[in-house]
Amino acid sequence: MRKQLIDTMSKTLEKNKETVLLLGDIGVHGFRHAKKKFPNRVYNIGILEQTTVSLAAGLKIAGFTPTVHTIAPFLIERAYEQIKVDFCYQGLGGNLVTVGGSYDYAALGCTHHCPSDVMMINLLPNSEIFLPGHSNEFNNLFQTAYKNDHLSYFRLGEEENETHHEVKPYKNSIVKDINANTTIVCVGSTLKNVLLATKNLDVNIIYCTTVKPFDVNSLKKFLDGTLILIEPYASSVILDQIIVSHKMPNEIVSHNIPKKFIEKYGSKAEIDKLLGFDTKSIKNLILKHKNN
Repeated sequence: MRKQLIDTMSKTLEKNKETVLLLGDIGVHGFRHAKKKFPNRVYNIGILEQTTVSLAAGLKIAGFTPTVHTIAPFLIERAYEQIKVDFCYQGLGGNLVTVGGSYDYAALGCTHHCPSDVMMINLLPNSEIFLPGHSNEFNNLFQTAYKNDHLSYFRLGEEENETHHEVKPYKNSIVKDINANTTIVCVGSTLKNVLLATKNLDVNIIYCTTVKPFDVNSLKKFLDGTLILIEPYASSVILDQIIVSHKMPNEIVSHNIPKKFIEKYGSKAEIDKLLGFDTKSIKNLILKHKNN
């Protein structure tokens, strides 16, 4: 998805002269051509995440459309106050694009883990959250939403789903509807393992790439059975919105990353298994709660 970010941002810089890209010492080499072509609209601010966010807010006030890009823990956790006060409290629109969310950089330990990012942005008024599961989906979501009046958070994953879907901002995609009594709602790149886990299971599958605002209306016909939420971050952002909407299914199961430090080192696949996001674990979870 990082290659897609370079392509998408380069084209956006080309067609929209108000677009400005601020880098936090990440992706600098990838954007070298864009920097050469647009030296006044592509900047590497360096390892100064708080300053970068405040600068981006100032650029928005000056009439530009800013995008900030760096690793999730360095941007969302380190510069949270600036995101909250300089963007959301002021009601400013802008874009935050990260990599390394949750434990994509599993082998680098706690300093590079960030399962709290989605939960933290969810708490801020005037924010939106997108988790594309494929490069093409990021391109579609970003091109549609990057100029709106919200703080838009795009979390890019190290892994992609096998194929992309024609996703739209603020809408879920119905991947499988067989009128089953169990429905799986999966976010972003979790769709890959969900499809493998449910290959021989009678379940409905809803695919979500806009986490906030969540498309609660897509659940209407599935509320008579069991709803299982697969969310690759800490806390269930979707569950909160379902509760507020008062559209509750007969049974709801929330599966997300536990609120504890990941103290094991290894690959992302190994941490998936540890936390129950691998294919086998997801299948066992579904079988445990499946409403036959």
